[in-house]
Amino acid sequence: MNIPRSCGVLLHPLSLSGPWLCGTMGNEARAFVDFCGKAEIGWWQVLPLGPTAYGDSPYQSPSAFAGNPYMIDPQALVAQGLLSPSDVESYYINPSMASAEHIDYARLFVMNTKILEAAWYRFKAGGQEQDRAHFEQFCKTNEVWLDDYALFTAIKETEHYQAWNEWPHELRFRERGAISRFGREHDDHIGRIKFSQFLFFSQWKALRVYAHAHGVKIIGDIPIFAAYDSADVWAHPELFRLDNDGLPTHVAGVPPDYFTATGQLWGNPLYNWPAHAQQNYTWWIERVRHSLQLVDALRIDHFRGFEAYWAVPAGELTAEHGHWEKGPGYILFSALKEALGELPIIAEDLGFITPEVIDLRDSLGFPGMRILQFAFESEKDNPDYPHNYPRHCIAYTGTHDNDTSTGWLESASPAARARALAYMNGSLRSFSWDTIRAVWASPACMAVAPAQDLLALGSEARMNFPGRQNGYWTWRMRENALSADIARRLRSLSKTYFRVSGV
Repeated sequence: MNIPRSCGVLLHPLSLSGPWLCGTMGNEARAFVDFCGKAEIGWWQVLPLGPTAYGDSPYQSPSAFAGNPYMIDPQALVAQGLLSPSDVESYYINPSMASAEHIDYARLFVMNTKILEAAWYRFKAGGQEQDRAHFEQFCKTNEVWLDDYALFTAIKETEHYQAWNEWPHELRFRERGAISRFGREHDDHIGRIKFSQFLFFSQWKALRVYAHAHGVKIIGDIPIFAAYDSADVWAHPELFRLDNDGLPTHVAGVPPDYFTATGQLWGNPLYNWPAHAQQNYTWWIERVRHSLQLVDALRIDHFRGFEAYWAVPAGELTAEHGHWEKGPGYILFSALKEALGELPIIAEDLGFITPEVIDLRDSLGFPGMRILQFAFESEKDNPDYPHNYPRHCIAYTGTHDNDTSTGWLESASPAARARALAYMNGSLRSFSWDTIRAVWASPACMAVAPAQDLLALGSEARMNFPGRQNGYWTWRMRENALSADIARRLRSLSKTYFRVSGV
């Protein structure tokens, strides 16, 4: 992937400000694109766009293909005649409440379901013929994943949101007669779920067109592993390492690392790679093809797992007692390239990285990542110092897994804090913008800062803490936080360090 010298902002759409219970693909998203245009920012990086489930993490989605209905803009549905103004009154957030800066997922879940049900019934009752045709075409084009996802979600809702391994035997194991009967009895329910996906992808397509018109391209993100309680594992159990009862034999994670002393136990089932090979990696090809229809470049989370992954026996309470197993490596990506052509992929190559991982990344031509915060934890020179960045990498002040730059400085050891301030010739007050300047000035072909660092926010705005289960993924920007002054400041840095051209 050849990336000209450029820069970007990391901001998940749910974290956008706005009048609704979460950020959406409506006016607030377009306002952010406008900000990027004014700031000479060429890339908008998002987190995975799939639906969220228990724990609210976008990296544990019930589908590797579906879109998150929370992001659907209610105002657009009002404009289309699918909702009335009174339908969306309960979807407004009270700006005076503390929750205006945090997403209340419990309330969002209830209210989002309510408005999408209302939109579905109004569409069925009086939808335009052209819209009906578009919906039917969407369902046909995406049937390879949409049919399974809609059926899975309808069963899950009917079964009181239990995990699929707790469903009745005939539904759990997809017995043909039971599945056909459920489909007939719940046809309307399944149709509503498909319609919500139609709305998501229609709005995302329009937003992406708007972004391109303003010189902004989008970097997407896909987790390497699928969630166990997902349509993907339920519909394709042969592609995962499950026992005869449909339970994982081993699960994914990483050994003890910078973030956690006992490692990270993610719990995702591991792939049955020989089964994928027998199917010529069709599932992966469809997944990447689908993702690249939504974004311009794709960050693959935990890239090192394609070379070797940490396998933890199911039932372990931590990730300490796992072992390394070989992944598919170059063979998988050769199949992807043969089917899809050149791949605009960014390799998230953080963590325990071996020469074999580096060889795989470089043989594929994928840029890796560098995280500025990691530079100062060690007393020795290391690859995360900007003076050591290669040109072919993406440099970040921090990612969604890091604290904000301001929060990091406040909690860092005295020695690490002193190294950071000395390196950037900065101050406690200016540190967040000092980190932005450092990665913008670096040799890296692309420099990226989370929106929290543009706003110089502290740990209260941290998006995630790896290894901790609750209390994250909720941050939202304040209304009008990304000001004209911040745009001017970013534009000045981008011009100074020649990052405004050729995205």
